[in-house]
Amino acid sequence: MKDTSEQLKELVDGCISGKRRYQERFFKAYYGKMMAVCLRYIHDHDTAQEIVQEGFIKVFDKLATYDFTGSFDGWMRRIFANLAIDHFRKIKREAFTEIQDNTASTSDPEGIEMDELMDNFSLKADRALKAIDQLSTVYKTVFNLYVFENFSHKEIAELLGISEGTSKSNFFKAKANLRKILEKEYNLIDNR
Repeated sequence: MKDTSEQLKELVDGCISGKRRYQERFFKAYYGKMMAVCLRYIHDHDTAQEIVQEGFIKVFDKLATYDFTGSFDGWMRRIFANLAIDHFRKIKREAFTEIQDNTASTSDPEGIEMDELMDNFSLKADRALKAIDQLSTVYKTVFNLYVFENFSHKEIAELLGISEGTSKSNFFKAKANLRKILEKEYNLIDNR
């Protein structure tokens, strides 16, 4: 029995060779994960599907460049997240020009970190995603890139055409707004 790395290598090699059955298996194996990535940024299901299709074309074109170091899922997520962000930027360029205070404090105003909040209240994933979805477009995008896609603030700044300080500020404000949403919508925090 082959281990997962051997299976992945066989699947990738089959796709690179242009074998349809490998490409179909590859598509089926990763479609759901990559659709979820796209839906974090693009909330129209049809548009997200188009981006997923475009993403698979790009992945198939670039498979030969993957060197099997690092996470394959992470490599793919980055491609799909970049495509979703590119699409988003084409449509809503003005969303990233919001004036942000780059000198904002980076500590939580209440002294409670988001990780503590999540741990203390055993927040279910669906509630968290619904709360994240209520953030402004800018905050949600920076939050998703930083938390879910593991981009650094420097990478986010380059991708979105903003400064690194603005990325950090937007992330801080996203966390603060997320906390407010959770307090209001889910009554998770006692009034102090």
